[in-house]
Amino acid sequence: MCGIVGFTGRHEAAPILLEGLSKLEYRGYDSAGIAVRKGDTPVRIVKAKGRLKGLYEKTDSGKAMEGTCGIGHTRWATHGEPSENNAHPHCSDDMNVVAVHNGIIENYQELRDKLSRKGYTFYSQTDTEIVTKLVDYYYKKYNIGPIDAIAKTMVRVRGSYALAIMFKDYPGHIWVARKDSPMVIGVTDGECYVASDVPAMLSYTRNVYYIDNLEMADLGNGEVHFYNLDGDEVKKELTEITWDAEAAEKGGFEHFMMKEIHEQPKAIRDTFNSVVKDGRIDLSSVGLTDDIIKDISQVIIVACGSAYHTGMVDQYVMEEFARIPVRVELASEFRYRNPILNPNDLVVIVSQSGETADSLAALREAKAQGIRTLGIVNVVGSSIAREADNVFYTLAGPEIAVATTKAYSTQLICGYLLALQFAYVRGTMDEERYLSLIAEVASIPEKIEKIIEDKERLQFIAARLANSQDVFFIGRGIDYAISMEGSLKMKEISYIHSEAYAAGELKHGTISLIEDGTIVISVATQDDLYEKTKSNMVEVKSRGAFIVGITHYGNFEIENTANYSIYVPKLDTHFMASLAVVPLQLLGYYVSIGRGLDVDKPRNLAKSVTVE
Repeated sequence: MCGIVGFTGRHEAAPILLEGLSKLEYRGYDSAGIAVRKGDTPVRIVKAKGRLKGLYEKTDSGKAMEGTCGIGHTRWATHGEPSENNAHPHCSDDMNVVAVHNGIIENYQELRDKLSRKGYTFYSQTDTEIVTKLVDYYYKKYNIGPIDAIAKTMVRVRGSYALAIMFKDYPGHIWVARKDSPMVIGVTDGECYVASDVPAMLSYTRNVYYIDNLEMADLGNGEVHFYNLDGDEVKKELTEITWDAEAAEKGGFEHFMMKEIHEQPKAIRDTFNSVVKDGRIDLSSVGLTDDIIKDISQVIIVACGSAYHTGMVDQYVMEEFARIPVRVELASEFRYRNPILNPNDLVVIVSQSGETADSLAALREAKAQGIRTLGIVNVVGSSIAREADNVFYTLAGPEIAVATTKAYSTQLICGYLLALQFAYVRGTMDEERYLSLIAEVASIPEKIEKIIEDKERLQFIAARLANSQDVFFIGRGIDYAISMEGSLKMKEISYIHSEAYAAGELKHGTISLIEDGTIVISVATQDDLYEKTKSNMVEVKSRGAFIVGITHYGNFEIENTANYSIYVPKLDTHFMASLAVVPLQLLGYYVSIGRGLDVDKPRNLAKSVTVE
C-alpha cells in the first residue's frame, strides 16, 4: 500500500525522504513525490511517475531541493490512474496546505462538489487533493489553527487515512493524523520523523511513538505533541524498536524473498522459544491462562491471504488435538455476513503487519460483540496488537518482500503451540504425547535448513514450469491447505495462473481442464491420505498431466506416479505444512526469476493491505 515519509530537523530533508521512500518500495507503488521547504520560503514539490529512479533523477538525489522540513509519498493508485498529476504530495490552490495521504476517502465526490461550490478547482482525480483542500477550507473559514482544522476535516470525511500535512504559516512543522491506516513517529537528537512503516526511519532512530486511531500530532522543534479529536493533548510512551537497520537490508542476497526464506529457521526458533520454557509451553506472555482455555467453546480464526492459509492448517491441527470446533473465516467476508458469535468463543486475528484493514475490522466486530480476541501479529505496537485482548507475537523480524515466507512460517508455529496447549489443558492429550510433540515442533528449524541447503535441485523443475500457462495444486487435508499457499506463491510472483483444489474434488468439474502437458503439483505428506491422493495423481496423469509430487523422505513409491519428485524430511504429519511449504516458496521464487520478473515487488500488489 502507499508509503508516507516525513522529516523535520536540522539536516537536509530531501535525501532523508528519498531514502525513506526507498525503504518503503516493498509496499507497492506506481508514482512518487516529495515536498520540501526551506525556512519561510514556499514549498517546492517534485513528482515522478514510475519507480523512484525518476524522482532521484529529477531532484539530483535530493541535492536540488534545499530545506530541512518535508514530506514524501509513494502512491498505489486507487482514485485516478497512475500519473504525475495524481501523484502526491497535493496542495491547496494557493499552496497554503500541502499533504500526502494513505487510505481511501469514501465520500470524496460529495466533498469535491462542496468544495467546487466554494470556489476550489481540482487538477487531479484523487481523493487526496480533496482532503487537502478541505483542510485548507476549514483553516481559512474559521480562522483556526492546524489541529482544529484537521480535526474538523477528520469529522467530515468518511473512510481510512493517514495524513502528513504542512502549512505555509508554520515552517518547520509537520502535522499528522490517522484513522485505520498505519503511521509511526520517530524522534532522536532534536529531529522528528514520520512514516507509514518502521523501516523508513530505522537508519536514524529506533525510538518511536505509535499514534492511535482518530488522533493527531504536531512534529516540530525536535518534539512531538499528540491530540485527540477534541484538541486535548494526549501523553504517549516511547517504544524502542528492537531489530536494527541491517535486519531490513538484503544482507548479500539478490532478493529480500530469498533472504527471508533463509531466515525462516531463526524466525521459527525465536517464536518457539518465546513461549516454550524447559520443554513446556507457557502462554503467560500471551495472557491465555488455563482457566481461559478451558472455558473456550469455539475458536474462529480470521485472516486474509497467506495468513488465512495458516488458519486452514491450524483448523486441522487444533480440531485433531484439542477436539474443539474451529472455523476459519476470510476477514473480508467476516463482518459483512453478521457472524454468529457466542460469549465463550475466541476470535483469533492473524496478520503479519497488524494493520490489515479487513482483519482489523473483524477484530473490532468481535470486540463489539464482547468476544475475547487474540492477535497473532509480527509488528509490535500495530493496531491489532494494541486492540486485541491478547497478543501472540511472531518474532519474524522485518519482512520486506511482498510475498510472505517467514511470517507465514512463524504463524504456523503459533498455531501448533496453541493447539498443543489447548489439548493438554483440556485433557485431550496426555503429558507424554504433549512433550513429544513439542519436541517435534522444536526440530522444524533444523529440517528446514536441510531443505534450503538442497534448494538448487528445484531450479531444474522451475525451468520446466517457467513457460507454463496454468499450474494446478492438489492435496487432501493439511496437504490441501499447503497447496493453497503454494498456489498463491506461484501466481503472485510469477503471474502464472494457478489454482489449488482439494484432490477429492477433481472429478466434480476441475478435471475437465487437464490436458497434455498441464502441470499438476501434488502435495502428499499425509500418510493416512496418501493412497487417496495417489489415485487422484493417476487420474490426472492418464489425461496427460505432468505431475510434480511433494512428499517426505522414505515415501519413494511416489516416483512410480509423479514425473518429478521433491522430498522433505519426515516429521509428525500434523506439522508437515512447515516443511512442504519451503520447496513451494522456492519454486515460486525460481519460476519468477526464470521469467525475468521483479520477485520482491510483484505488479499490482502491496505488502500491507490497509484499505478495503
